[in-house]
Amino acid sequence: MILVGQFDSPFVRRVAIAMHHYGLPFERRVLSVFRDFDEMLSVNPLGKVPSLILDGGETLFESRAIIDYLEGIAAPDRRLAPADEPDRRRVLRIEAMGIGLAEKVYERGIEYARRSPGTSDPKWRARLERQIGSAVSWLEAQAPSPWFCGSAFSRADLAVRRGHAVPGAGRAGARRPDRASRPPCPPRPVRGARRLRRRAGRAGRGAGERLGAGGCVCVGLLSGLRPDRRPRNSAR
Repeated sequence: MILVGQFDSPFVRRVAIAMHHYGLPFERRVLSVFRDFDEMLSVNPLGKVPSLILDGGETLFESRAIIDYLEGIAAPDRRLAPADEPDRRRVLRIEAMGIGLAEKVYERGIEYARRSPGTSDPKWRARLERQIGSAVSWLEAQAPSPWFCGSAFSRADLAVRRGHAVPGAGRAGARRPDRASRPPCPPRPVRGARRLRRRAGRAGRGAGERLGAGGCVCVGLLSGLRPDRRPRNSAR
């Protein structure tokens, strides 16, 4: 199988970490959704990452759909979602909130890092801040200690990590927001994030990636893996 995308995307990292956990070997095809957009469209009609090219040539899209497929072919003792309710329902609820939060953090970064000066809507930014704060509070209320569901790492934990990236902030020629327009300080991180980063680090070592903070500072998807020394972006 071939995983398409860069590790600066939390959605790509999420799939890579899951595949290492499942013990499923894969190759990398490192494409940027910005610089390699034309080539990306040939892989995914939306030009988004991650995509997973199966051994037979079929391509799967979107991290949640990819992991759902991988769960079906993984060994039963390595699966990351419980089979029985209500535990399964709890995992899927937290997973959905974690992914949605990461998407809102990405949208927030677009507003601050990729909009031309004077074109960002303050009301829209305020709405994003409320959504992010609300999601963080909800996740904190689930009380991970350290994992969200009992004593085992699950898809819920895989979907929630400490990280708030401003897409393009580290890219050559990218417009860096001035101090007055930067996003406000992020909310308090969800507990258990350090354990998640350690798990991410183990997956990164298995993939031969360089490890680091990933340029991130609030809650979103698992971090701990550095980009492939290429221009940074977190677009899906």
